[in-house]
Amino acid sequence: MGQIATSNRQITLFYNSKSVRARKTLAYARVKGLAILRVDILKNKFTGTQIVELAHKLHCRVEDLVNQEHPAYKLRFKQHNFSTNDWIKMIQNNPVIMKQPIALRGNRTILVETPTDILKI
Repeated sequence: MGQIATSNRQITLFYNSKSVRARKTLAYARVKGLAILRVDILKNKFTGTQIVELAHKLHCRVEDLVNQEHPAYKLRFKQHNFSTNDWIKMIQNNPVIMKQPIALRGNRTILVETPTDILKI
């Protein structure tokens, strides 16, 4: 059993409150009447285990959770072969570089690319 609790009754949405895509996704979910548990990644720090669990649920590596095109990433980091622990620490200390929003419902998890993707979960 993982550290991230999920429910079939509501969608847990990990999002950056400063992200336009996240705000549009939340607005779309509200219009559609979806029950959403909001988790702002800028206010709620992830544990390393939670980051690894999200990557596992998305069927990707931890480094794939990092938006390497984000200006904050480009400003602070250079392309390099980091260890999984390095990627985890980067996300923990710079949550703005994490790809998001990530939606979970029951045993399903998706990376929301467009606001309407929230309906896929």
